[in-house]
Amino acid sequence: MHLEIITPETKIFAGEVEAVQLPGLDGLFQVLKGHAPIISALGKGKVKVDLSSPFERNEKSSEMIQGDQKDSKVIHISINGGVLEMQNDKIVLLAE
Repeated sequence: MHLEIITPETKIFAGEVEAVQLPGLDGLFQVLKGHAPIISALGKGKVKVDLSSPFERNEKSSEMIQGDQKDSKVIHISINGGVLEMQNDKIVLLAE
């Protein structure tokens, strides 16, 4: 499935992912390929992204992306809240 994470300033991430764990207002939840369409408000916390391929930092990579020490296919992004929409295996996360 495809994930885009966008802030008011810039697009932080766009790419293919296996799973995304998110800080919902009532606690953590996860979405996987084939998930039913959803729109959800998000709280402050970390977004955990399980990538389809290993993460390689380059000059265009956002400083907000933190690689996982144990798994090169996992990244973490801290957010202060936002909104998530998932439909047809495409996730758009508008983050603060």
